[in-house]
Amino acid sequence: MSKGNVLVGQSGGPTSVINSSLAGVVDAALQNGIGRVFGMRYGIEGVLGDYLIDLGSESPEVRSGLRSTPGSALGSSRLKLKDEHFPEVLKQLKKYDIRYYFMIGGNDTMDTIHRVTKYANENGHEMIGVGVPKTVDNDLHGTDHTPGYPSAARYVALSVQQAGVLARDMQKVDQFVIFQSIGRSAGWLPAASAYARSAADLPPHLLLLPERSFDRDKFLAAVADAHKNYGFVSIVCGEGITNKDGSPVSVSQTKDKFGNVEFGAMGGTSAAMMLHRMIADEFGWRGEFQVTESLPMCAADRGVQLDFDEAYACGQQAVKLATHGTGGVMVTMQRRNQPGEKYEIDFGTISLSEVANHERPMPDEYITADGFGVTDAFIDYVKPLIGELPTYVRLAAKRAQA
Repeated sequence: MSKGNVLVGQSGGPTSVINSSLAGVVDAALQNGIGRVFGMRYGIEGVLGDYLIDLGSESPEVRSGLRSTPGSALGSSRLKLKDEHFPEVLKQLKKYDIRYYFMIGGNDTMDTIHRVTKYANENGHEMIGVGVPKTVDNDLHGTDHTPGYPSAARYVALSVQQAGVLARDMQKVDQFVIFQSIGRSAGWLPAASAYARSAADLPPHLLLLPERSFDRDKFLAAVADAHKNYGFVSIVCGEGITNKDGSPVSVSQTKDKFGNVEFGAMGGTSAAMMLHRMIADEFGWRGEFQVTESLPMCAADRGVQLDFDEAYACGQQAVKLATHGTGGVMVTMQRRNQPGEKYEIDFGTISLSEVANHERPMPDEYITADGFGVTDAFIDYVKPLIGELPTYVRLAAKRAQA
């Protein structure tokens, strides 16, 4: 392939470490000297609008700082490419002589890379495209986990741990608390909260995962049992939990441009709000709900160093693959050992088309039989990703004698 320039973009929701992947791509491309390095301003919309950034002109200090900066430095987009967009995209790719095309994102992003590179190559513009994985949902097919998930999982675990201490101490005021986690159709993030449960009476008491249909009667019975056992109830739910008929518990009818339900969007309610209403109506208790929305995607102060490092390495690996002639793939990470053993990873690949057409829910062996918890196998899986959590004390609360 003729030597040309590099184009990199970010798409979809951010993670705390997405800019570290960007830094990995930019640094590796500059070190390889394969051409100028351009960034899409606001994803594919930057290509359509002829708004590219000269990333090679950024200072070393800025490029280094990207490795610990939250947000999406290039700006993001959720524009779904239509057939009429492709001629203009190809025009811009030719204008800037783009031969290496990288995007950092999830399922929909991998589909975009696949479609753009396929169109370019079929129309006489030779180009290699490689995807860099990204999503806090951890639902990308073919990889042990995705950059962004460990930090978001730690955010959820810490939030539930700390809010759980408060809920335990305030149980005479609020009898229940509900924490809603992002994650449309996979329970990896709400499940991470279970890592915070260091004693039987500590939160979370009940998990509601998208992999299991919501059963109102079964749920309320479990709430009653937890309250009887612990004096209060801590519930963690995924935003995308659904009833047996497939309808969202959130009752939202708003969808994004990819046809995905926007949980908690205007015109709907959140799952946590609906659960709160059910419990209050059934038992007459006072309680709280917490909906974090995008906070787990950007909380760099709770980021996991392993996550920042792996995100950077995935960006570098993408460039390595492309410069060796491998395209049409996404970078993957695979554990060398089984969960519970020493944690090390190797890099691999999976075809873009396969990633785009599959999601990865939590496997059954990670979910308890009653559907309200996770197994030790999941804890072994997530432990090296989240890292150690703080330990908090509690009063012995020995009753004084007069």
